[in-house]
Amino acid sequence: MTDLPVRVASWSAQRPWRAIAGWLFFVVLCLGVGIAVGGKPATTEDFRIGEAGRAEAMAAEGGLQQRPMERVLITAGPGGTRLDQATADAAARDVTARMRALAEVESVSAPVWSADSTAVRLDVTLKGPELDGKKHVGPPREQTAQVQAVYPGLRVEETGSPSISLGVGELRSKDLARTEVIALPVTLITLLVVFGSLALAVVPLLLALSSIIAAVGLSMVASHAFPDAGVGANVILLIGMAVGVDYTLFYLKREREERARAGGRLSSRAIVELAAATSGRAVVLSGLAVIVSSATLYLADDVIFSSIATGAIAVTLVAVVSSLTVLPALLAKLGERAERRSTRGKSTAREASSGRITGAALRITSRRPAAVLSAAVLFMLALSAPLLGLNLTDMGRETHPREIPAMQTYDRLNLAFPELKSMHQVVVRAGAERAGEVAGALGDLARRAKADPRLSGTAELRTSPDGRISLLELAVPHHVSTDAARSSLETLRREYVPATVGRLAGAETAVTGDVARYADYPAHQKRKLPLIVAALLLVTFAMTVGAFRSVVLGLVGVVLNLLSAAASLGLLVLVFQNSWAEGLLGFTSTGSIGSRVPLFLLVILFGLSMDYQVFVISRIREAALRGVPTRQAVLDGIGSSARVVTSAAFVMVTVFASFVSLHIIEMKQMGFALAVAVLLDAVVIRITILPALMLLLGDRSWWPSRGARRITPAPVPADRPSATVG
Repeated sequence: MTDLPVRVASWSAQRPWRAIAGWLFFVVLCLGVGIAVGGKPATTEDFRIGEAGRAEAMAAEGGLQQRPMERVLITAGPGGTRLDQATADAAARDVTARMRALAEVESVSAPVWSADSTAVRLDVTLKGPELDGKKHVGPPREQTAQVQAVYPGLRVEETGSPSISLGVGELRSKDLARTEVIALPVTLITLLVVFGSLALAVVPLLLALSSIIAAVGLSMVASHAFPDAGVGANVILLIGMAVGVDYTLFYLKREREERARAGGRLSSRAIVELAAATSGRAVVLSGLAVIVSSATLYLADDVIFSSIATGAIAVTLVAVVSSLTVLPALLAKLGERAERRSTRGKSTAREASSGRITGAALRITSRRPAAVLSAAVLFMLALSAPLLGLNLTDMGRETHPREIPAMQTYDRLNLAFPELKSMHQVVVRAGAERAGEVAGALGDLARRAKADPRLSGTAELRTSPDGRISLLELAVPHHVSTDAARSSLETLRREYVPATVGRLAGAETAVTGDVARYADYPAHQKRKLPLIVAALLLVTFAMTVGAFRSVVLGLVGVVLNLLSAAASLGLLVLVFQNSWAEGLLGFTSTGSIGSRVPLFLLVILFGLSMDYQVFVISRIREAALRGVPTRQAVLDGIGSSARVVTSAAFVMVTVFASFVSLHIIEMKQMGFALAVAVLLDAVVIRITILPALMLLLGDRSWWPSRGARRITPAPVPADRPSATVG
């Protein structure tokens, strides 16, 4: 690994046009192959988790699985006081006839009137699996709109899982387009400030965007092994902009430092090789850290996290390749032009400068490291305190933004038909000869449920054609996120089922439904969390020890990552589980955090924080290898890397913070958590806690090595200044 970045950079700098053309060919090839192969979306079976998933598999075995369903709601028009029954019946007949004529529709129910006769609904079951509903919902929605035009005095509208999924997807696409409009200009301005050159500022942006394009193609190919749950493209955009710009920024800054230090005595090729010998290796290590950290998400045994891991790995891998191959070619062409903007002396001073704020912070830390360390750690622990009240839930359908028209209809539907808010499904598998016995036990269960005030009393029993599978559906007049819905599920599983169908010897029973899905997913994540956290800690420790041959630094990396993650999660709880920031950030608090957010944050943060860890400690180790005492090496290394770390962090924070403007609350939480985590990691951890800790440890930082200065530096050609591989 030590020589590979230098060899690749040397070839690229010698043959810049070949390298650039090769990169463009690679990007086009990845995208072309991806389009040709096509992506493989996750199926309903891929989402099955826990007892709910087991019950769904049993129901599907008997053809009783959930189908994609739309509901057409007919109410009085805006301003109307009552619904005319004759007109409503005529509209319902029109809807029924139109829907039954569609190839996408499997069946249409008879009209159902609300208890207060203010609304009538028709249940339209679409063909195909549950997740395919949004593919077929277009024609039914068009027919509903046409009926609305025929009956202007009524409100005829449609909602359901397919319509809502389609609306969420459209809103997400609009939001992501807006984040690009925000993130790209801010990133470009930041890079202009850092480099003072438009040409050099555009390079990281172009490489990040081309890496994202190539990664999209690769992820489509990878989806045939790890199906895409619909979040892969979002992750590629989120992570790709961050790491793509960061890796290029590290490399570019180091190239400019080497060019300024050389003072015109070295060729562009030699300068690029020197940058590759230091920052090139740091980029490889950082990329490997993100890739290996992201791979731990596969341990979650969940299609959504597998999809996230695949996207993150693909875009990080491509970003590393771009930094090692095409970037040296671009630097060889653009480096000298950028240097003309300033005198050599000024350039050297600017590149070596740590900035006034960082310099002042380091001076305070160097004088009182113990006090600074104590204060900074206490500050981070204070931010972590709200984490003790963390409430994890799966974000139910009712949390979706009301900007989606189907959600507005959803609210009116639930107001008229509260029994449709959610449901339980009790699934029983037994021999066909026992169908009567099973039906009797389920009837007993339905009678118990009817007396339960948390349930609506509405029950429907269905049996598979072969008599082996029976399904009892119980209506729940509460949204899945409410205490009443959750407690009714617990009572159903712990009392009603064991006392009825649970007594049938040899019968297999499981409970699914909206509420069970909502409850089982967070429970599954909580069970997997310790395993993934342990894997993350092991990865962080092993990679740090391997990179710097220091057990102490490995332990330091683990502790600092935990501290950073805990503080960011604490702030996430403080902001999103309460209502005080609703107006500021544009959300309605659910009193909980999305069950996917903490695990996503931990994995991505542990990977991204290794960027700064590797880059900063590499600088410290370089100084120590040159014979500088550890104390001074810490101050010099952090001082020389402060500007690029701050710039890289600002770019990452900008990209992540742009996701806070999204309407989907779980994505909003992810963006906020990552932005805060990167900010704390770059400012508090890397510029305050890390230097204070290493100053106090002194030479013990390198244990069990016998001191960094005794390690033999990697040789470099005689016609170039010495640059140690860190």
